[in-house]
Amino acid sequence: MTAQTDTPGSVTTVYQVSGMSCGHCEGSVSSEISELAGVTSVKAVAATGEVTVVSAAALDEEAVRAAVDEAGFELAGKA
Repeated sequence: MTAQTDTPGSVTTVYQVSGMSCGHCEGSVSSEISELAGVTSVKAVAATGEVTVVSAAALDEEAVRAAVDEAGFELAGKA
């Protein structure tokens, strides 16, 4: 699990997502996760499958999983 606090009141978590292969995939995953309450930043990298999420507080992993599923990919867990 990679979770760290970068600035007061924010949490950065890195998730592993399988199935991303291009910029469109990155955008789909980023868009869905961005809609979760408290999310301030999302960066998805198809080449590594890593999605870095900055949020006001720790996110519920099931909510993240549902957002990734909605984008058409699978959350493998935290990196």
